[in-house]
This record gives sequence, C-alpha cells and structure tokens, in this order.
Amino acid sequence: MPPMTNAGEQDLEARLANLESVTDAALARLDVDDLLNELLNRVRQILKADTAAVLLLDEGSTNLVARAACGIEEEVREDVRIPLGVGFAGRIAATKDAVRLDRVDATTVANPILWEKGIRAMLGVPLLTEGRLLGVLHVGRLEARPFVDEDVELLEVVADRVAGAAQQRLLAVEQAAARLLERSLLPTSLPKSAGLELATRYAATDEREVGGDWYDVFELPSDELWIVVGDVAGHGLRAAVIMGRIRSALRAYSLVADSPEEVLDLVDRKVQHFEMNTFATVVCAVTKPPYDAVTIAVAGHPPPVIAVPSQPATFVDVRISPPVGTGRDLHRESVTVPLPPGAVMALYTDGLVERRGQSLDVGLERLRATVTTAAADTVAREVMHRLVADSLPIDDIALVVLRRQD
Repeated sequence: MPPMTNAGEQDLEARLANLESVTDAALARLDVDDLLNELLNRVRQILKADTAAVLLLDEGSTNLVARAACGIEEEVREDVRIPLGVGFAGRIAATKDAVRLDRVDATTVANPILWEKGIRAMLGVPLLTEGRLLGVLHVGRLEARPFVDEDVELLEVVADRVAGAAQQRLLAVEQAAARLLERSLLPTSLPKSAGLELATRYAATDEREVGGDWYDVFELPSDELWIVVGDVAGHGLRAAVIMGRIRSALRAYSLVADSPEEVLDLVDRKVQHFEMNTFATVVCAVTKPPYDAVTIAVAGHPPPVIAVPSQPATFVDVRISPPVGTGRDLHRESVTVPLPPGAVMALYTDGLVERRGQSLDVGLERLRATVTTAAADTVAREVMHRLVADSLPIDDIALVVLRRQD
C-alpha cells in the first residue's frame, strides 16, 4: 500500500474517530439483528457508501447467509445464501482477504440483487474472530467511484469491531437460548407413586457454555416408572437441541419397546442415522408396582449407586455398553436388582464426580460414601453439599434419587 499524504492521514483519522460510535453504550441494549443494522447504517455514513450488508457463516452448510443489510434489504428478505468460494462474498470468505470490485455483474458476483440494484463499485472484507471466519461485511456505491486503499483499511477496522460486537452478542443469545431450552426439557413435576420417594437436582456449571445433561422421570400406561439420566457430548445450543431430540425419542420408544436395553438400541439407531457425529451417555432405570426391583441398562454412563438398609452403598453391577451414536451394531443388556424397603438408588451425570486434577475414582468413592438410606430429598441434599459445595464442577450436574419407602 503506498504511503498516505498528510491530508489522507487526517481524513482517515477523522473517519476512524467516528468509529467510536460503533462501541458506544447505546448499542449494548440492542439485540443481534438491531445491532447489525445500526452498525451498517453507521458504516455507510463513514465510507460514503449506498449499501452495506453482513453475511454470516452457516457452519452446518458452509454457506454465507445474509443476516443484515442496508440499502439492499432484499438480501435478508430473500434469505440469500452464497457458497464459500463462489462470487464476490464467497471469494472473500474463502481467502479471508479484502476484495474490491470496479465492475459488478454476473461475472463478478453471485447475487443478482447487487447488479440489479445498480451497484457500480464494491468493497468487502472478512469478519474474523481470533482468525476464525464469522462472515463477510461488504459495502457498495451506486456511482462508479472506486474504493481506495484508505477505504480498505477503514473497513477492516470496522470489520474487527463488528465481528467482536456480533460474536459477543451471538454467544450471549445462544447461551440464553440453550439455558432456556435445557431448563424447559426438565420435568416440571415428578410422578406421585405410592411407596416411592423421588428427589432431583440440576446444577449448571459456572462455565460459559451450556452442556447437554438432562434427567427425565415419567410413567407409562403400563404403570412402569422410568428414570433416565443422560449427557450429550459437547456444549452450547447444539448439544441442548440434540439432548431434547434424544429425550423425546427415548420417551417415544419406551411406549413400544419391552425393555430399557431395547429402547437404548432404538435410540442408538436413531442417533446414528439422524444425528451423525453425535454421542450421548444414558442410563435407564425401570420399575413398577410394588417397586421391589428395578431393571437398569447403561450406555457409556456411570453406573447408579444403590444403598440398602444395614449395608454400605455400592455401585450397581451392570454391563456398561458403548454410548449411543458410536456406530457399533450391538444389542445391549440390562440387569434387574432387588429394591427392598428402605433402599435408595442415585442416578447422576459425570459432572457430579469429575474434577480437574482429581482422579475420577476419588469422586466416585465420595459419592458412594455419601449415599445412604435416608429420605430421598435428604440424600440429594447431602450429595450436592458434600460433592459440589467446596469444588467447582467442570460440567452441568443432573441427579435423581429414588427411595422405596419402608
């Protein structure tokens, strides 16, 4: 880039000063779309452009999707999608470099809206966060006045601020949506079963990303009571969405299958076909009146803890099959264990027992030593107090405690 003149430097400094408005406090109250629209309006003024648009990367399809536009609002209304490497925006995304156009037609851009609008000159830059592509920001002019080097530098500075603001807001929205979805999928109330006590706990980690942990307790028309605890691999909104799908599939299959291991096999097939590259651990416990026994099947999940009167608590001796979604053609097994009066069983996710810098065996032993034959809610409260109060979990925690009354 050739050196700028003093006048050019002064003009650039003046225009850069206007960028302070991009980070002012007023923008903090806007949602993602309103934020982008407001930023684009300011970008048009700063660069003396007639159009401005942001296309964000849809990682699932490797397309750029029009998210906000000023002067070419049709891009958003028509849900314009540009494949990486194709046309003007696709080239910017693929190379992660600025692109200037002095001719806008079918030979240079993939989106006909741009040349039909009469745009004569365009400039686009990538939106990057720590080197990762978030999308593309481009501006256009209706007159044949090319963008110059100073415009490129200015738009790159704008892009840094737009990317930072958009990424922060998108993450906040995704986290809020994931938390809401995660909470909405937990049972609002527990079944009332004569002769049984049930208690649950759900604790979210202090980390930013939401996990895919869940629990479910439901009754079938056959009077069977199902207790399910699971954990989808990964974090964020995607994990929460898949968790909801697996939970719904498991409920549906429980109505047609004869055993928890068959249900897990069906869920596994569903995940392998429709949720490729997804893995989840699940434990299912099934009992029915008079609740004197419980049948348990486990897919890659920590085994339940059971305590019976006058005996120390132990882990249920059950064959642990691979997690659902691993792609293996197998038939799972279950085990049926007695549940005498006063017995307590605890099902949980690994966030309860895993800690950084500590052996998993230490957490499991602490859990085993804490589960007693006290009332279900007392056991749940004591488990959370002894295992969580003094240490920071590295994952969300789901806990279900079942007690057969004396």
